[in-house]
Amino acid sequence: MESSVDTDTQRVGPGAYIALLFAMVFFSGLLGGKEWYGVFDFTTLNGAFGKVVTDVNLSGDAIDAAKSAFRGKGGHGAMDGFLFAFGLIPAVMFALGMINVLEHYGALNAARKLLTPLLRPLLGIPGSTGLALIGSLQSTDVGASLTRVLADEGQITEKEKTVFTMFQFSAGAMITNFFSSGAVLFTLVAIDGTSAVPASIGLCVAVMFIMKIVGANVMRLILNVSERKQSVEVQHG
Repeated sequence: MESSVDTDTQRVGPGAYIALLFAMVFFSGLLGGKEWYGVFDFTTLNGAFGKVVTDVNLSGDAIDAAKSAFRGKGGHGAMDGFLFAFGLIPAVMFALGMINVLEHYGALNAARKLLTPLLRPLLGIPGSTGLALIGSLQSTDVGASLTRVLADEGQITEKEKTVFTMFQFSAGAMITNFFSSGAVLFTLVAIDGTSAVPASIGLCVAVMFIMKIVGANVMRLILNVSERKQSVEVQHG
């Protein structure tokens, strides 16, 4: 039987829904970019580390300097793993700080009340996961950190956390990764001048999102079957 700890009885007022709307926009990436409204986008405010020179080549009379992230080039083992984790700290801390502020204004309560009727039958998870779901479409770090908060506060069960994790890491950070890497394929043109990709960007995004839901429900089915087997074994044990 699927259940979660939906015991919060606090009143959900207009301010909570405003906080929820802000959170959805803030973590969605809709306002990303270098325009003034980028101050309302998580990824823009989180920023990025600078680049370091990893190689220098002489190209004619010009010097070409190859650059990479602060982790450098050719790292491996525990050392590189430490730097990778170190690079996640700003995003995780920022996400946790923002979610605490939004929670104070009732955003999670509003999400639980508004989204549970949708997410419960669709994925078997409570509406309080709505912000983490939206955030995971833009950043795996955001989704993971917000999910950890929900688990630590007891707002989702272990089973719900597993199903939700499956949803997040199937095509992780779907929007960011697709539009930064995959969308360039739609600029390719065949010899006859037609588009080399016989599909629209919207269709591709829809297929990825649907398959994320399918993957989560496959995990949900596996867990249900496993629970039933354990129950039968206990009864016959």
